[in-house]
Amino acid sequence: MNNNICKSAMRRLPAILLTIALGLSGLVACVDDDFEDTSYYSATKRTAAQLISDDPSRYSQFQAILQRAGYYNLLSTYGTFTVFAPTNDAVNTYLANNGYGSVESIPLKECDTLARTHIITKKAYYTTDKSDGQLEEMNMDNRYLVISSKSDVDNNNELMLFVNKTSRIVQKDDSVTNGVVHTIDRVLVPSNLFLPDLIESDSTTKLFAEALKVTHLNDSLTKFMDYSYSIEEGDSVNKGIYTRYGGRDMWAKFPRTRFYKYTAFVEPDSIYHLKGINNLDDLKAYAKSIYDASFPTDAGLYDNDFTHPKNPLNRFVSYHLMDRIGTYDEWAPSGEILSLCCRPDVADAEDFWQTMCPGAMIRFCRANGDLYANRKGHKRKVINGCNGVKVLPPSKSGEQDQIALNGMYHYLDDILVYDTKVRDEVLNCRMRIDATTLSADFMNQNARGHYGQELLTGMKNGYISGWKTTKETFVGVHNDDPWWSSYLGNAICVKGQYDVQIKLPTPPPGLYEIRLGYVCGAEERGVVQVYLGAESEGIYEPCGIPVDLRIGGWDPEVGFIADKGDKEYDAANDKAMHNRGYMKGMDSYGKPDGGVFRVNSTEHLRRILTTAQFREGETYWLRFRQVLEGDKEWSFDYLELCPKSVYASPEGEDTH
Repeated sequence: MNNNICKSAMRRLPAILLTIALGLSGLVACVDDDFEDTSYYSATKRTAAQLISDDPSRYSQFQAILQRAGYYNLLSTYGTFTVFAPTNDAVNTYLANNGYGSVESIPLKECDTLARTHIITKKAYYTTDKSDGQLEEMNMDNRYLVISSKSDVDNNNELMLFVNKTSRIVQKDDSVTNGVVHTIDRVLVPSNLFLPDLIESDSTTKLFAEALKVTHLNDSLTKFMDYSYSIEEGDSVNKGIYTRYGGRDMWAKFPRTRFYKYTAFVEPDSIYHLKGINNLDDLKAYAKSIYDASFPTDAGLYDNDFTHPKNPLNRFVSYHLMDRIGTYDEWAPSGEILSLCCRPDVADAEDFWQTMCPGAMIRFCRANGDLYANRKGHKRKVINGCNGVKVLPPSKSGEQDQIALNGMYHYLDDILVYDTKVRDEVLNCRMRIDATTLSADFMNQNARGHYGQELLTGMKNGYISGWKTTKETFVGVHNDDPWWSSYLGNAICVKGQYDVQIKLPTPPPGLYEIRLGYVCGAEERGVVQVYLGAESEGIYEPCGIPVDLRIGGWDPEVGFIADKGDKEYDAANDKAMHNRGYMKGMDSYGKPDGGVFRVNSTEHLRRILTTAQFREGETYWLRFRQVLEGDKEWSFDYLELCPKSVYASPEGEDTH
């Protein structure tokens, strides 16, 4: 089944099955006499609101908060909610700590924030779904919630689960008809600090916070909301704008608000101390030793100007920063997509990202159950000592709140740098860059992800960072779906008489083959002329003849020939196909039925756009212009930047 022929009935099936599954899970929990964990309780015929109102001795104070803020009735409606319900003792402690005599004394705005903080409206999360990491869907206050765990040494090492590291889940997985309720022993209070201030408040990250200040990069992390952004509150936000994508009728909903958010990857002071870095001067010297070698033409030119983007300390800090918010799970494939679709026996799942350090990319991979930055290898085998730096999950990150008003940060177990080994070895590879990562707005407006929800998030023209679009262009982000013929199950929908320019990440200097990954084969698809341009020159050169998005591997022009398992035969076919300007999909990803794109998905193709020299310090843009008349679509999946050392390797490029 591909993007173009999936039937709407099958798309509705997961939601129906989920509803049945929720009910069945509750029934099983109720009747299983052998199950001794009394923290479970299931009510399969009540809504979340009814569960709360049925137990006033435990939830009456939280119910009062919900009613005062106007959200109690919401939890009585059809939907799929996750509710973290604080006990009466928890609310009373909150009231006492803040000097309020009752719930009625809480300012209405604060009461509204409290209610929204405890509710997720788009998905029911059970503790079996996530026990370590940020929940994929934000709460109603547009914040991520973090689940972490630790052993209770005083109670036979029983596993304890926490929300945002401070609120313990004392009763879990109460199944209701419209979701799930978890009882917590402390009110969730989100931080109102901006990201650099939250890092500074962390007693374990003082040195990084000091470096943020001296480089003034902390000033680059203080934006929060774009007040110039507006969208029609009616159909655009609520019902959505009608469109047709992937052969189906869809309603694209637009974000109500545009946020600026950020992510930092931070070494605790203890990591610096292990390397003999005990103060800011030590860190300046360390940064200079790394970045003078990585960018030799700039060595010694900007040493005393810490605010200059080419200063070594500035580069060191900015390489730790992203212009978007990303949870622990978002930097490399994870969750259902990882377990159902990625083939870890073939290759580690990975993503490539542009950091806030100009000219310096980062490679994230999921290996052996952990998340690494700048690791090169497969499973437990590491190539040329490229061990990488481990990103710590929440359960291994202490008790500090790491989610700020406008972002979050993650701890590292070693020092993260863009050194010559990263430049020349780790990033000397084929870089497959998912289209949903090519704008910070796709993540900051919570458009990416949403596994299995049949959701198309529209993006307003003029408010897509890294993209330039004409008024005739529609851009939407489709949710993750394991049955789509798209890498990572997602895609960017580009429609209309479109003309789009997309800013490319900046790989190490060198000669690269630029490839387009896409899904073809529908009548709705169009024909697109592609151009490449250097920003300093302002000139776009066409990348060969237009790409016909309507033809797939079955067309003689493409020349897809099925593998026979004969290495020489298959390689010869690949070469012939490459000479025509095409490549098959990868064998490291496929659909849940076990097939891989290389073998089973002739509608998933890679088109070789051009070969180009990437120069240090230059910014490049790709332009895609629809050449057919009418409302045509392009299912934009990913880009590949493949260095000559890989595509022209004597051993040949791998099929992963």
